[in-house]
Order: sequence, then structure tokens, then C-alpha cells
Amino acid sequence: MNAKPPAKDKASANAAFAEAERSVKGERSANAGLSSKQASARKGRKVQSGKLIRPSSAGHGGSVASGSQTRRLRRTDPGRRDRIIDSCLDVIAQVGVAGASHRVVARAADVPLGSMTYHFNGMDELLREAFTRFANSVADRFERRMAQAEDLGSARKAVVAIITEDIFSGPREQVITHELYTLAARDPSFRSITTAWMRRSRAALEKFFDPETARMLDALIEGLSIHRALDQQPRDASEVVEAVNRITAAG
Repeated sequence: MNAKPPAKDKASANAAFAEAERSVKGERSANAGLSSKQASARKGRKVQSGKLIRPSSAGHGGSVASGSQTRRLRRTDPGRRDRIIDSCLDVIAQVGVAGASHRVVARAADVPLGSMTYHFNGMDELLREAFTRFANSVADRFERRMAQAEDLGSARKAVVAIITEDIFSGPREQVITHELYTLAARDPSFRSITTAWMRRSRAALEKFFDPETARMLDALIEGLSIHRALDQQPRDASEVVEAVNRITAAG
């Protein structure tokens, strides 16, 4: 017959059980007492595929740049927008408007693709900016040439120089000009660029010629420049001199 355990041993067992229960309750209470910030931080640290994943918003040490950091990065490349516009013109000269896309221009400008949509609301805006810059650069050169003239004779020589030297200084300008003409012919919204270009040219010519003669000279400059650029046979400058003298004979 088995003997009952001594009362002393039973009391010890009960005390140990009570102590363990108090320990469990204490741990639960400690966990419940964590601040919301500590609980969020603890929850954010997860283990995935054996690697410790920390919250992406963990201050400056995280992988996502803060707003101030992004602004600082942008300020280190202040010429990015201008570079994109110039690169767009280079792309147009190489592959035409049809081949110009956000991706192609971004690659030519050596900028992230996201910079395209950051600086421009679509390709239409970029094309307008690029063609406007090109047209203004040619018009600036036109005005400088005419500003050097002092009288009717030197004004005629300036017009000849514009046709033979300035308008198409190389294949790049020739292609870009024709791409603009084609785009403006197809999309009337781009004609504001060509209209402004022609207005500046005629204003420069009207300093020496009446408005009607200036319009005819402007058309002559465009037409002869295109003919000379596309003709496979070199053309003598004397025919340009003769054409300008005939149109301006009554000027």
C-alpha cells in the first residue's frame, strides 16, 4: 500500500506552481505595457528568408530618400531640363520626330526616365520646347546678321550671307528645320512656332525694306536655302545675289 506524500512536500509543490503562474502573468503585463512606438518597431522588424527586414521609413538610414534629400539631389543637376531639351534636338536630327520618345531622349541626355515626366507633361511639351529653342537660335543669328548692315547695299549682302552661310549651317539644322515644317504642316498647334519665327525674320528685314518686300525676301530665303541644301550639284552664290537684287530693286 502506497504511502501519502508528506504535507511538507505538497506545500512546496503548491508554492512552486504559484510562483510560475505569477511569472507568466508578469510577462504578459510587461508586454501589454509596451508603448505603441515600441510595439510598432517590434512589429516592423520581421524575418523573411533568413534576412532582417527593417521598416522603410527608418529615418535617414533607410533606402528611401527623404524629401530634403531628393531636393538636394535635384539641385546638384540644375541643368538637367536644358540638357533634355538639347538632347531632344539631337535625337530629332538623328531619327526624326517619329523616333523621338521619352526613353530614347532620356538615354541621350543620360538622365533617369522619371526625369522626363518630372520636367515635361508628355512628348508634345518637350517637342514644343525643343523646336522653340531651335527656332529662336536661328532667328537670333538672323537678327545679328541684319543688325550688322548699315545701308541698303550692306542689307542685301546680309540677306545673301543668310542664305549661303547661316540658315543651314550643316545637315543637323537642315533636318531639324524640315522636321519642324513637317510637324507644323500636320499639327496646326505647332504653327505658332513657325509663325513667331517668320515674324522675327520679317521684322529684321523691315529695318531696310518695306513690309511687302520683306515678305518676299523671307520666302526667298526659305526657298533658296532648301534648294541649295537638297541640290546634289553645288550652286554658285551669284544666283542668290541676282535673286536678292531683283526682289529688292524697288525696295
